[in-house]
Amino acid sequence: MKEFKEYINKISLVKEDTFEELQKCFKLIELKKNDFFVREGVYAQQIGFLKKGIMRAFFLNKAGKEYSKQFFVAPSIVGAYTSLLTKQPNRIAQQALTDCQILVADFIKIEALYDKYHDLERLGRRIAEYYFLEKEQKEIEMALLDADKRYLLMRDKFPTIESIIPQYYIASYLGISATQLSRVRKKMSQT
Repeated sequence: MKEFKEYINKISLVKEDTFEELQKCFKLIELKKNDFFVREGVYAQQIGFLKKGIMRAFFLNKAGKEYSKQFFVAPSIVGAYTSLLTKQPNRIAQQALTDCQILVADFIKIEALYDKYHDLERLGRRIAEYYFLEKEQKEIEMALLDADKRYLLMRDKFPTIESIIPQYYIASYLGISATQLSRVRKKMSQT
């Protein structure tokens, strides 16, 4: 729990009594590579703290083509946040790309603590704000930057994943084909 406490306190300071109650909600689970944390079409109920490993959030279009929306590299908050908030079926699956350790809690238990622990409610708001800003930034990058620049930004943001996960996930995240990614990588190695 030490890593979890340090992680959340970097986002927003949480009092000791708040953390004592919060940690009671969590249990450690392990996912093997390719296991799902949450699947498309289910009602999400849990939120997690990725303690170890790498995950991806992705969706499929009607033709069955996958689009990697996000990578999560430990330490990170994971969960189908839109489904948790709207109480609608999840549309974006989250899958382990490596073996993972995740501290998991029922979201409803966390929400129940908000009225009593306002520092926890503030933490929840700041996490939501962070993911909103991250989503907007990625949308801007996809619309305004070429593949070379998106690739460099991805490498800065996720410096460890390129040698660990399949290249087609990275290509999908960048909105390009695996062939285009190969060309971009070759071009970058020559500069």
